[in-house]
Amino acid sequence: MKRALIFLALASLSWGSAMAFADDRRDAILADLAAQAVAADPAFTAFSADRGKAFFLATPSSGKPDTPSCTTCHTKDPKAKGQTRAGKEILPMAVSKTPDRFTDAEKVAKWFLRNCSSVLGRECTAAEKGDFITNMAAQ
Repeated sequence: MKRALIFLALASLSWGSAMAFADDRRDAILADLAAQAVAADPAFTAFSADRGKAFFLATPSSGKPDTPSCTTCHTKDPKAKGQTRAGKEILPMAVSKTPDRFTDAEKVAKWFLRNCSSVLGRECTAAEKGDFITNMAAQ
């Protein structure tokens, strides 16, 4: 019994450390995006979860017809699993369900480039990316 309690305590500490590391990496990505947003628009002040939610739920009609919105593949519920057009499962976008989401700068850049081009027909701005991540981190 004592060993089990010690194991659970150590596992809890490891999980907490991993979560803090993920948060630090996500924060670094957001800081970089904030610097880019200010460079593009000196009036930029902060990311907005509300703008990120509106962006996620929008149907812009400027991208590809088979991907009219983020929710086409990711569903309207960021805490739910999505599915690619090819039928492959996509883990939830919400950080509460997929804690390492938005912690790898290369993956973040890759997927925003691919998905924004598909849904919007253009690259996302730094402000749009930051708003999106801020919203998903709040989920």
